[in-house]
Amino acid sequence: MTEIIDLSQEIYEGMPVYKDLPQVKMSIHNTHEEWDREHNTSTKTPAVHKLELGEHTGTHVDAINHMAKQYAGQSIDKMPLSMFYTEGICLDLSYKNLGELIEIEDIQNACKKENLTILENDTVLIYTDHYRKTYGTKDWSNGPGLSTSATRWLGQKNIAAFGVETMSPGVSNKEVHHICGELGFTHYENMINLYQLIGRPRFRFIALPLKIRGGTGSPVRAVAVFEN
Repeated sequence: MTEIIDLSQEIYEGMPVYKDLPQVKMSIHNTHEEWDREHNTSTKTPAVHKLELGEHTGTHVDAINHMAKQYAGQSIDKMPLSMFYTEGICLDLSYKNLGELIEIEDIQNACKKENLTILENDTVLIYTDHYRKTYGTKDWSNGPGLSTSATRWLGQKNIAAFGVETMSPGVSNKEVHHICGELGFTHYENMINLYQLIGRPRFRFIALPLKIRGGTGSPVRAVAVFEN
């Protein structure tokens, strides 16, 4: 029996976005009443919505060209699909506080505690419980994050990506992005339901991006799949 766990936020107008990124706008573009030529009706049943949003909205993946200008050609549509269809593990770092760094030792200890090993081409998810604790509050933008040394350590293990619950992957956000670009791996932000993966074995991780020409990232419907 297959178990699928949804790891993605809802997308809706007014949702939190990172700093100066585009706000989400959503409106009804066509109604069923219009299509059925019902002219004297007060109801508007959505048939098509119009969406305005940035590539880095909600649960999303960053393209390599987002990491720094020297990677301009490595857009989301050119990244191999194998990067978004991997094996995954989830590590418990929920004891980390607001703004606190996640270091190499923290990751190593979490692996030992859960008897998990980081393998080449893995996606490593970092559970901090930041979403359940702070989403929609003033502390939402101030989560724990990977240190630059921990980011480089993960990249040197040739993983495909790591994923976090926060709006940015590291406390030193720009440096973490630069390391990802340098080492050719990526990350997911704004993940949810990671608590449902703690204490469990490896899973299939799937988070396919939209094929946006020249895109710097894309919203994803990230899932963890367990085959029982």
